[in-house]
Amino acid sequence: MSKMPVIYVVSDSVGETAELVTKAALSQFNGSDIMIKRFPFVEDESNIEEVISLTKYENGMIVFTLVRPEIRKYMREAAVKAGIVAYDILGPLIEQIQLLTGKTPLYEPGLIHKLDEEYFKKVEAIEFAVKYDDGRDPRGIMKADLVLVGVSRTSKTPLSQYLAHRRLKVANVPIVPEVDPPDELFKISPTKCFGLKISPDKLNGIRRERLRSLGLNDNATYAKIDRIMDELHYFEKLVDRLGCPVIDVTNKAVEETANIIHNMYQKNNRSE
Repeated sequence: MSKMPVIYVVSDSVGETAELVTKAALSQFNGSDIMIKRFPFVEDESNIEEVISLTKYENGMIVFTLVRPEIRKYMREAAVKAGIVAYDILGPLIEQIQLLTGKTPLYEPGLIHKLDEEYFKKVEAIEFAVKYDDGRDPRGIMKADLVLVGVSRTSKTPLSQYLAHRRLKVANVPIVPEVDPPDELFKISPTKCFGLKISPDKLNGIRRERLRSLGLNDNATYAKIDRIMDELHYFEKLVDRLGCPVIDVTNKAVEETANIIHNMYQKNNRSE
């Protein structure tokens, strides 16, 4: 009985790409009995020599994704010398893209996994912002990278989402005079908390417009200037107790406020 053929999947990263392409090719052979052995994190010539020896002993072949040109070259030359087939999946494509764009590749293994990791961090942060929006669950305050506090209509939710796209987990808490702030606010570092203040006139206009958009009377208590003044006064007392930085969002776009918060967050993290 003949021995099962072996394909060594060789990579300077984890080897998922090479294995996926190899399996796609094998699927065209009606599930032929071919063993795939992954040989990841190939970093130098000694690793190449090892896999060449194994492949020659098992009378197999190599499929590889090696980013660094000097390692690719060594693999090709060593395979020819040993009389085995070594198929380069990534190298020719990198070279063609370089010719097309005129740009020099980074030659850094594993970049696709770094990109994937960044993407999943962003998704996780967006889900976090939704889950802990508008004070829904005060437990999120302790888990958050940042906590935004402010009265209604100070852009807490859009700010939370904008910052989430920068992979920051943000909880936000509405400040209402009749409702005691959650205890968790006083347990976190003041540098994690940001108060959002706004001028009474601006807030009055925003709230009246909001009521009209909902088909409601814009003279409701929610939009009355006396009520707004009470809320803002309560907000000022609270942020004084918290000792957190306060940002005036009166004439700022969400993007501008988000940039200020993000920069302050980075500065605070660097200094810790």
